[in-house]
Amino acid sequence: MKRACLACLLAACCLPAGAQALRDPTRPPAFLVQGGGAGARAAAAAPTGPRLQSILIARQPGGRHVAVIDGETVRLGDLHRGARVTRMSANEVELVRGSERRVLKLNAPSGALPAGAIERVRKD
Repeated sequence: MKRACLACLLAACCLPAGAQALRDPTRPPAFLVQGGGAGARAAAAAPTGPRLQSILIARQPGGRHVAVIDGETVRLGDLHRGARVTRMSANEVELVRGSERRVLKLNAPSGALPAGAIERVRKD
């Protein structure tokens, strides 16, 4: 009886494992990865340009102002891809390059300009 149990145990150990492949939680949805879907067209139509990811402003006056744009940490007055960071508030950052002014918004309400919308500034 012990030999039979041992033989069954050995046979079970020799069987190939039927493990299920794990899904990568960081992988984008399939409709964005596979070209041609409505989601891919919407992603292609989305405005390109810098994306504001977070803003940190110190509570004390004159404290640090830091923003994360496309994964890069910038401070007030720094350059981001050739544009100067000129203003930061609780939900937006302003970038200026020459006569072009770009306001990046964190949580733009619906109907507002999309993040990265460009406004032309006239210099007198």
